[in-house]
Amino acid sequence: MLTRSPASRAHLASSLIEIVPGDVSDQEAVTRAMEGVTTVISAIHGFGGTGHDTPRTIDHQGNGTLIKAARTSGVEHFILMSVQGAAQDHPIELFRMKLLAEQALQASGLSWTVLRATAFMETWTQLIGEPLLKRGTITIFGRGQNPINFVSVYDVAAFVALAVTDAAMRGRTVEVGGPENLSLRQLADTFEQITHRTGAKRTVPLPMMRLMSVLMRPVHPRLARQIAAGVVMDTRDMTFDASDRRQRYPMVPWTSLAEMLERDYGQALR
Repeated sequence: MLTRSPASRAHLASSLIEIVPGDVSDQEAVTRAMEGVTTVISAIHGFGGTGHDTPRTIDHQGNGTLIKAARTSGVEHFILMSVQGAAQDHPIELFRMKLLAEQALQASGLSWTVLRATAFMETWTQLIGEPLLKRGTITIFGRGQNPINFVSVYDVAAFVALAVTDAAMRGRTVEVGGPENLSLRQLADTFEQITHRTGAKRTVPLPMMRLMSVLMRPVHPRLARQIAAGVVMDTRDMTFDASDRRQRYPMVPWTSLAEMLERDYGQALR
């Protein structure tokens, strides 16, 4: 595992996992890390970064560095974690930069697999649900009525593992989504049902979010990106039909939001 913060990842070290210090902006360090590597899995992202860590510097340029090093080192297969809906004209910079990374990988000459995942339900559960446990309140960004497809990170990890071993996934872009399209209000309601906790729901109006996404750019670009993404998630089609995914890959888990919440919160709170 390549990381800039080896100490924070030390708990993952084992006989199967070696922690290697390095930064994807450093071509020489990345090339050294590629020695003896046959498969690269790139899950880097700069969406929540600060300073020089942005979707452009990490998702586009950082992946470019990894791809060059992989090609130089004779890597056999490169698996890129992308995002469902990546497009050149997408309003969220992360989605545009992920597309550029996809294009660079596909043009590299490497054997490749691109996994395009929808929103991670574990991440959004933390943002929406955990304040209920800590403070007794839930904050809904925007109207909270727009259906969004959520997928468990465990299901995504199962796809990554399959891509490592299944030659049929090479040279393919695979859309990875979960079984449900749920609004943020439905996510909050399900969280309350599973945890048997209730609290006041507060909303952040869309006009305020749009304004703050602009005003915060010069002083807090990370927060501005997050707010702008919240606007898009509340106004753009974020649904996904995963029926083909389930038919084509029946061996991969199919985790619902309720199942994830029961696993991560339900039993622990009883």
